[in-house]
Amino acid sequence: MQVVQPIREQEKIEQLQAVLKEQSIRDWLLFTIGINSGLHLSDLLSLKVSDVKDRSVVSIKEEKTGKAKTFQLSPQLKTYIEEYIQYMDVDAYLFPSQRTGNPIKRIRVYRILNEAAKQVGLNDIGTHTLRKTYGYHYYLRTKNVSVLRDLFNQSAPSVTLKYIGVRE
Repeated sequence: MQVVQPIREQEKIEQLQAVLKEQSIRDWLLFTIGINSGLHLSDLLSLKVSDVKDRSVVSIKEEKTGKAKTFQLSPQLKTYIEEYIQYMDVDAYLFPSQRTGNPIKRIRVYRILNEAAKQVGLNDIGTHTLRKTYGYHYYLRTKNVSVLRDLFNQSAPSVTLKYIGVRE
């Protein structure tokens, strides 16, 4: 089984964002919110327009744990979101399938990420890459594994470090 890695280089993140943005603002926004929130993919996909409209802080209830999860939107990201949702219904899913209007499927996200990743020379990319990338860069900035462990609801700091691909 392939172990999915975080995207460690900022340059690769930006290259991947450029590829995604060129093919679809939806896909770019999904990736960008994912790497800036640390949400599980299931929680990202269940976001609705009403969850993010006119907000700087987004609060949701995690599907996996039932716990409340809050994350900040940067002013720049907030502007992109407002542009993206301006013609969307408030009850619409943020990342809808063009066919059904329901959230895109996990396998579709996996394929989108992998196709874009190949174009920028990245392997080991999966749906957990978003969350792991968030954790990896959070850890680099703060070196605070305890806060990250709590954010990810993991049992021990060692589990968290292993998850985000940091070897002590």
